[in-house]
Amino acid sequence: MQGSPVHATAIPSVTGALRAVESVLLRRGQLTARRNAWTAVLEDRRRAKARYEAEHVLEAAATRAPQAT
Repeated sequence: MQGSPVHATAIPSVTGALRAVESVLLRRGQLTARRNAWTAVLEDRRRAKARYEAEHVLEAAATRAPQAT
């Protein structure tokens, strides 16, 4: 006995549609999160550079002998 062939048909389901929408929204969210993280990295680098420069200015001022006027 030979059965009839079974054909798989792709019928979009509500769950599949929701997952597709969710993936698009999450990708945008991830993009925003990555941009925010990169902005934070750049800001940390800027602050570190400012601290480094301030430290060297303070060290130079501390080691400089007072000048007689």
